[in-house]
Amino acid sequence: MLTVDFSRFPLAPGDRVLDLGCGAGRHAFECYRRGAQVVALDQNGEEIREVAKWFAAMKEAGEAPAGASATAMEGDALNLPFPDDSFDVVIISEVMEHIPDDKGVLAEMVRVLRPGGRIAVTVPRYGPEKVCWALSDAYHEVEGGHIRIYRGDELLGKMREAGLEPYGTHHAHGLHSPYWWLKCAFGVDNDKALPVQAYHKLLVWDIMKKPLATRLAERALNPVIGKSFVVYATKPHLPAEPTAAEADEPAATPATKTAEPAAGKPRKSARPAASAAKASAKSPAKHGASSTAKPSAGAAK
Repeated sequence: MLTVDFSRFPLAPGDRVLDLGCGAGRHAFECYRRGAQVVALDQNGEEIREVAKWFAAMKEAGEAPAGASATAMEGDALNLPFPDDSFDVVIISEVMEHIPDDKGVLAEMVRVLRPGGRIAVTVPRYGPEKVCWALSDAYHEVEGGHIRIYRGDELLGKMREAGLEPYGTHHAHGLHSPYWWLKCAFGVDNDKALPVQAYHKLLVWDIMKKPLATRLAERALNPVIGKSFVVYATKPHLPAEPTAAEADEPAATPATKTAEPAAGKPRKSARPAASAAKASAKSPAKHGASSTAKPSAGAAK
């Protein structure tokens, strides 16, 4: 089950991708299938070892095209072990709500993302998440649990402050919000409650079979109660540094002021020849960034 929509966040073969806080690896697996050079990073060593096994199994089964690569590694989101501008794409899905220093994480992601690169950030949506918090303290008051609920404009503001340029948003997993409300109402650790069991079966069926009825239902529910808020952004190119020759070039001599015409005689307008040349000159094309799923039942757990 993917949260990032790769039809809105296109990925090219050979793109260097960092899946930060990859968890069970659902987005990393999809990027690998699409021919990317993927690094899946998480602080949970047990999950990283499992992701590495799946990468190996995918390679053996021929699920990844030639040229694709995949690495799973432990790491700290606040101190990424990569040089500046290392990646074309960064994905961080359902992670930032867990981290006290979210601005520090954004700064690290921007550092390792190349200018013109793309980033996808997903967090729990404010409304459905607020319901979960109201129904259950155990839902979020656990070690490593959710420590904040983002409003959409708050997340966009923090991304802009970090130097990113958001270009698209949407909501995802409208079918999953009622499941989590049931979990919070009956107890987040109580998987035996019949309503929870029944709804879990529905979600698994939807993930595995993707029937048209549930696809249409989720499309209708996403704008209203979508569980996740998704933002796509780019890291802008920096202004070009002047060359040494340009820096040493003397300033142009100002044009000599023309004499005023004699009184009583009309002034003739004169258009410098350089103006016509400037008007016909074209500015160079701006180098833009292109904008843009192994299913997992993780969200249904």
